[in-house]
Amino acid sequence: FLGKCAVSVAASRLAAGAVGANDRIGLGFIGTGGRGGFHLDQFLSMPDVSVRAVCDVDAKRREAAAKRAGGEVLKAKEYEKVLDSKDVDAVVVATPGHWHAIPTIKACLAGKDVYVEKPIGHNIREGRLIVNAAEKNKRIVMIGLQQRSGPHFAEAVKRIRDGEIGKVSFVHVWNAWGLNGMGSKGEAGIGNPPDGDPPPWVDYDRWLGPAPKRPFNPLRFHFYFYFFWDYSGGMISAWGVHLFDIVLWAMGPEIKSVTTGGGKFIFKDARETPDTAEVVFECPGYTMSYSMRHANAYPYNGRMDHGILFFGTKGTLMINRRFFQIVPEGQTRPSYTMKNQGMDVHHKRNFLLAVRSRKKPLADALVGHQAAIPGHLANISYRVGRKLIWDHGKEEIVGDREASALLTRRYRAPYVL
Repeated sequence: FLGKCAVSVAASRLAAGAVGANDRIGLGFIGTGGRGGFHLDQFLSMPDVSVRAVCDVDAKRREAAAKRAGGEVLKAKEYEKVLDSKDVDAVVVATPGHWHAIPTIKACLAGKDVYVEKPIGHNIREGRLIVNAAEKNKRIVMIGLQQRSGPHFAEAVKRIRDGEIGKVSFVHVWNAWGLNGMGSKGEAGIGNPPDGDPPPWVDYDRWLGPAPKRPFNPLRFHFYFYFFWDYSGGMISAWGVHLFDIVLWAMGPEIKSVTTGGGKFIFKDARETPDTAEVVFECPGYTMSYSMRHANAYPYNGRMDHGILFFGTKGTLMINRRFFQIVPEGQTRPSYTMKNQGMDVHHKRNFLLAVRSRKKPLADALVGHQAAIPGHLANISYRVGRKLIWDHGKEEIVGDREASALLTRRYRAPYVL
């Protein structure tokens, strides 16, 4: 396949930075479910974009996406057909996490640019391989870390880096959901349904892809895949990545060690990932903690179900997707507040600008890779039950063979990297 996949004339023009202001960028969508459908609708509203292909192993989702795109598009179950299309200049990958890396890397090899959802890969090795593929093939790879394109996030990071709140020694990050959040239904959680037959309109073997072969279960499928190690890392990696990204943007990407405590304390359901966790990261010059809870929705500061607190010698900066505030040290009232001014559309416009200009986007492959590392390491620490020492330069766990094995995965043939 890789030897036969042609680079389109349009993609060649993009690589040369020769797309005119009136040219439309041809997009193919790989994964058209919840997030993929959201991206499809937003890109369809942009006059400089033309949707050329939709791909999904779920025929119902595929047909619905094609209908929204106007019907005159390539419809494919196999992402390879999208990459083979000479009409497609760039692809949007919004599959479950275990399917991010393979089509992204092969898209780079096929001369396509990529917008891929977060986290960049199922594991740390996949993130590094995507970075390498993007650099070697001179491709634009944009990660769906839309907070990077939020003006209030950019302003907050600038103020931290400019020293407005002084030397930061501690950062607290959190996500908090109640018993009925993220698909759960009270203490029953997401339930324990039996295995059964996959829907006849779904190619379930291809949905599993590189993950181990196993019987179909409705909880190990659309949306709920987040809670199973074969496909994702729960909310620690799937939601925490957004918050870790802002911390690393402000403080630098290096981590020295990770320790995770927690467990399934409340839900007696089928999920494998914890419902409660506390993570401590040792970083150069500061400590970061991350709290995740699914069983209690009490918001920090009375209004923040997710967010970040940067504690500096001159003040404290609190931020989430709604606003950021600075409270000077010794005071209780904020001296400055800035509200959210949009993220998602800004992020997509930045991607299209990068495709045209061939200049680095705000959330390129390296940014996405580094943002994913804290969540992946936190999950590895949880799974092996001990502290991990991380070598940032080598991207290795020091002296722990069992933990190091979780930096990658075994791939089920023929879905291999």
